[in-house]
Amino acid sequence: MKNKIYQTFDEAVADIPDGVTIMCPGFGGVGVPRNLVAALHRQGAKNLTIVSNNSGYFDDRVDAGTLVEAGQVKKMIAAFTAPTHPSQVTPFVRMYNDDEIDAELVPQGTLAERIRAAGAGIGGFYTPTSVGTELAEGKEHREINGRVHVLEHPLPGDFAFIRAWKADTFGNLQFRMAQRNFNPLMAIAARVTVVEGEGEIVPVGELDPDEVHVSGVYVNRLVKIPSDGMFY
Repeated sequence: MKNKIYQTFDEAVADIPDGVTIMCPGFGGVGVPRNLVAALHRQGAKNLTIVSNNSGYFDDRVDAGTLVEAGQVKKMIAAFTAPTHPSQVTPFVRMYNDDEIDAELVPQGTLAERIRAAGAGIGGFYTPTSVGTELAEGKEHREINGRVHVLEHPLPGDFAFIRAWKADTFGNLQFRMAQRNFNPLMAIAARVTVVEGEGEIVPVGELDPDEVHVSGVYVNRLVKIPSDGMFY
């Protein structure tokens, strides 16, 4: 069995080239893979497309907004491109207003389903969400059961950054609480899935199969978050 365990976050992201699509869960909580994002920030890959629930916050926490502020991102695909308070101007908002970055706004449920469709090998799906808005312009429309729907396409990634609560050496993953937002979906939708784990990476067989949320067949790289030092 191929060794999936990497000793450092820098090693795990060292070969990520410019111009790829990175999936990175948002929500600002325990599910954000902050260590991997910080490592990619140090690595310096540019012209990235980032798929995330949001485009970053206005404070100093490490998230997708860290890469945006560093000028490493050319496009954001997100459900929330603006802060919840108009008075709060994130680096993304400032850069978007100055035509320094592109953006694609996707309704949150549609974003989740586009990612899931990529992982499941589904060619597309119809949804009534966005019908009658600018987001539906140029898309195929179809009436289903008396209601108009638009066709949405899968959204795959080149790399997915994932944060898990527990993992084994094969890459089977367990998530805890808010980690189960976009993490399980993104883990199956990317060509290369990189995971930072909070606990010990245990031998295969120690995780209860009934409590495995993502199979290790989808996971390529694992890094344990150290218990000391300056990590996120």
